Order: sequence, then C-alpha cells, then structure tokens
Amino acid sequence: MKVLQINSVCGIGSTGRIAIDIHNSLIERGFGSYIAFGRDMPRNCNNTIRIGTKFDNYTHVVLTRLFDRHGFGSKKATQEFIKKIEKINPDIIHLHNIHGYYLNIEILFKYLKKFDKPVIWTLHDCWAFTGHCSYFDYVGCDKWKIGCKNCPQKNKYPKSLFIDNSKQNYEKKKENFTGLKNMIIVTPSVWLSNLVKQSFLKEYPIKVINNGIDLDIFKPTKSDFRKKFNLEDKFIILGVANIWGKRKGYDYFVELSNRIKKDEVIVMVGLTDKQKKQLPKNIIGMTRTNNVKELVEIYSASDVFVNPTLEDNFPTVNLEALACGTPVITFNIGGSVECIDDYVGFIIEKGDINEMIKVLRKIKNLKKDYYIKKCRNTAESLYSKEVMLGEYINLYNSLISK
Repeated sequence: MKVLQINSVCGIGSTGRIAIDIHNSLIERGFGSYIAFGRDMPRNCNNTIRIGTKFDNYTHVVLTRLFDRHGFGSKKATQEFIKKIEKINPDIIHLHNIHGYYLNIEILFKYLKKFDKPVIWTLHDCWAFTGHCSYFDYVGCDKWKIGCKNCPQKNKYPKSLFIDNSKQNYEKKKENFTGLKNMIIVTPSVWLSNLVKQSFLKEYPIKVINNGIDLDIFKPTKSDFRKKFNLEDKFIILGVANIWGKRKGYDYFVELSNRIKKDEVIVMVGLTDKQKKQLPKNIIGMTRTNNVKELVEIYSASDVFVNPTLEDNFPTVNLEALACGTPVITFNIGGSVECIDDYVGFIIEKGDINEMIKVLRKIKNLKKDYYIKKCRNTAESLYSKEVMLGEYINLYNSLISK
C-alpha cells in the first residue's frame, strides 16, 4: 500500500505534525508513504514533494489579494505535481489543507475524478464548503448553506483587498468538490462533521477521527521556565496560538490582563513582534515556536491553559495542555469543548470574562496538583497519537480491501 498525503505544510503546525505522524506510522508498518506540501521547509520527514516554488506561492497570494481567487492559481505548479502523482501511483490520496496559496483545485479535482482510487479528505476547517472564509460561525454567517455572496469576511484569510468573488468561488468549489465516486471525509470533531452534513459535501460518507498527539513528547516536564522569567511565585495563565487575532481570542487576554491580581501573570505564545510591543506589562509575549521541547516546558510550567477561541475545529493546543497536566478553560463554541469535562477544566459561555475569572480563581485555590493526574489520564485514554493513527490505518486498510 502506498499513501500520498497532501498538505500546505510538512512537519510544522498542527496539520503538518499530524501528516508526519501518519507518514511515520505507515513507514513503520512497511507501507509506502509520501507527503506533498506547498509552503515553508519540511521538517522531520523523508519522501517529501514540494508543490511549486516560493514564486508560485507569491503569485497565488497576489491573485487572491487582487481578485479573491484563492485556490485557482498555481496552475503550472499543480500540473507538474499531477505528473509526479502519476509516477508514484499511490493506492490512496489523503488530502489535508489544500488551501494555502499552493494548489489549483480545479486541476487537482479533475485529476482525482479520473484517479479511480480511494481519496480521503481530512477537513481541518470550513474552507472546503464556503466561497471564501475558513470559519464563519463567530460572525454569524450561514450563507454557505445555500450559496455565498457579499462575504462579510472578505478582508480575512484568505484576504482579498478589493473584489468579493465569494459567489463564483462557492459555485466553482461545489462543481469541483462534488461528484467524486470514491471519497470519504474525515473531521477531527463532531462539530465540524455536523456542519459538513449541512453543506454541499453532504453526499460523502463522514468519519470523525479526533486529533492525537505524541504523549512521549507532551507530558509533564520540569524546566527552568519559571526561574528564567522570574515567575517562581506567580499563577501562570497560558495562551498558545499559531496566529493571534480576534477569532483566537487575543482581545480577551488583553481584557483579562486588566482583571488579574499581582501574583497572577499571562503568558501568550505565538505573537508577532508588533503584537509583543503592544502588550500590557502583565502579559509576557513570545513569538511562535516550532521548538516542541520549549512548548512542552511552557505548558508544564503553567497553572492553567486558557483558550478563548471564538471558533475552532478540534484545537490540538487543548490536547497538548492536558497531556502536560494543565487544566483548560475554553468558551462553549465549536469543537474546542469536545475534549473538556469537569475533571480537566471548565467550559464557559462565549465572552464571559466574569465567569472566566471565577473559574481561574477556583483552579488557583485547588492548585494545579489537583488536576495534573486527571488531565494526563484523559489525554492518555482518548487523545494519544496511537489512537488517531490506528483509526487512520484501519481506514486505509478498509478502503484498500474494498
């Protein structure tokens, strides 16, 4: 069995790490595995295929910024990539994020419809069934159910500066993404699977496979993080994101900083240099890190992980915090709540800072030791990468046997 995965990145970010874990699991079992990616440098992986070049990425970005045509650039890069697929001749093609300024969806899906072998598409967000955005719930938009137009998020990822092409994009996506005879959709959360069932992708079978993480890496770990930042007597409130913005809850951390006590401090990881300079004094800002060891040390040193995201699929940051023994607070939205129960954290209503303060103080009074074992047990029983990988391997085998 040979599997080709396609994702925007390889070995970095949550989707890149998932692709790598699947790749390594296939190799260990003696199967053939390849990862095709479109941006940045691959990490910790052999058998990689770069789709296009940086120049191709830039031209695709320009096409998106000027004409709102994300997913319809990179024609030559995609045509060249199709030739490489034919040489590999995989038994299964596994799609992840096919957005990200590196693939032409019309050329790719025209080929997939001729491919006549199983295709798996793991959706990590909602981009596949909208005319523009990757998330829409927190702005209260449901146009995607019948047909996008007049997009309220034209200036959000994938950002368009002038033209709103959401109506045509929606129609083109529907035309290209439907009618594939042998495709199954995987979602990491029940929340996203329910959205897919309401979209034009509802013709496909849907399977929920929760994201999983490496519990040999993400585990309670001692470090000098507290000493290094002079936080030895502080109650540390942690936030982690790849990109901090309104959807990820940046504004709530700023508001929270005005309400915490002197022996409490906020640490935010994943900020830009510009955002760091604008932070209140009681927030310690750090830029994005691909150093997993450093990230584990920060999770472990913190007393609580706060994820005030306004919409998310099944955030791996929640799982990583739990695996490191750190309780989680999140808003009652999307798939962010699906890994949280009364033993490992708190679910609060969206935007309720007063309730957030109450549960923060409750965790503070109980002390982190009360939660460490409970959080770790939940991660071990439900969210190890072995559980996730086992489900994907079983899925591959079932598709091949058919």
